Amino acid sequence: MKKVKITVMRKVRHDDLIDKYENPLEHECDVEEGDVFIANGWQRPDNFCDSAWESLSPFVMALANGASDFYEGWMKNKKSAMISCNDGFRPVSFLLETMEEDAD
Repeated sequence: MKKVKITVMRKVRHDDLIDKYENPLEHECDVEEGDVFIANGWQRPDNFCDSAWESLSPFVMALANGASDFYEGWMKNKKSAMISCNDGFRPVSFLLETMEEDAD
């Protein structure tokens, strides 16, 4: 099993949808573009959003276990995936990349 690098690539905020539909939050997503997390195999990195992990974890698990070429040619790097979290108000896009390093 391999480690998987998770990089925050883009963070979007839909203020019109927030104003119209969302109740005020005490704590919003605090990741920033360029932040990097390392998944040790299938394990969620420390301080990684639980909700985002629900969206990413199937792809992290697959990459950590050697899967590649999702959807037959979707990604230029066959050992990667671009996955967004499930927050419709503040979606974050994450680049997942299989590392050469074995998981602990």
